[in-house]
Amino acid sequence: MPLIGRRSWAARQLGFSEFREDTASPLERAANVAQGMHMPIVSMTVNGALRSAEVEGRTLLVQFLRDYLHLTGTHVGCDTSQCGACTVHVDGVAIKSCTALAVAFDGAVVTTIEGLQDGERLHPMQQAFHENHGLQCGFCTPGMIMSAIDMVRRCGHDLDEHTIRRQLDGNLCRCTGYHNIVLAIRSGAAAMRPR
Repeated sequence: MPLIGRRSWAARQLGFSEFREDTASPLERAANVAQGMHMPIVSMTVNGALRSAEVEGRTLLVQFLRDYLHLTGTHVGCDTSQCGACTVHVDGVAIKSCTALAVAFDGAVVTTIEGLQDGERLHPMQQAFHENHGLQCGFCTPGMIMSAIDMVRRCGHDLDEHTIRRQLDGNLCRCTGYHNIVLAIRSGAAAMRPR
C-alpha cells in the first residue's frame, strides 16, 4: 500500500470531495504553477469547520481567512508581524497571520476571534474587554484578545500588571495608554480559571 500524505489521509477520512491528489513530479508542478495551471488546495479546520480553497502559493494566512473565508475579524495592521492585529490561534498557539503562508498550515486547526464566542455568550476574555472598556477604536482588539488568551495559556490565571505589559510586547494599540487593556486581561484571566 503506497504511503499517502496527511492531506490525502484527512481528505479520505472526512469524505472531502474537493481534494485532488497531485501526481505530478516536482518539475511538472513547478512548470504548472509557472504557467498558472495549478494552485495548491489548502484545507484546515477553522473555528470548528473544515474549510478549503485553492490558493496561490504566496497567499498569507490572514488573506486566506479574510479574502477566501470572509472572516474579517482578523485585521491587517502592519504586514510585518509587529502590531499583532492579525493574531490567531493555530493548533492552540497564538501566531501572527500576516507573515505566515496559508499552505504552511494545511491540516491545522485555526481559531479566529469569530470562533471564540459560544452562541450568544462571549468568551470570558471578550466579556472582560467589554466590561473594562479595553478598547477605543477597536482595530487592535481582536489581536489583543487572541494574544491575551494565549498569555493565560502560557503564564496562568494569576497575571500581574508587569507580566501582562511584558507579554503584550508585539501587540500595539495606537489609541489607548493600555491601562484598561491590562485591567481587562487581568479580569479575563481570572474569569477563565476552571471552576
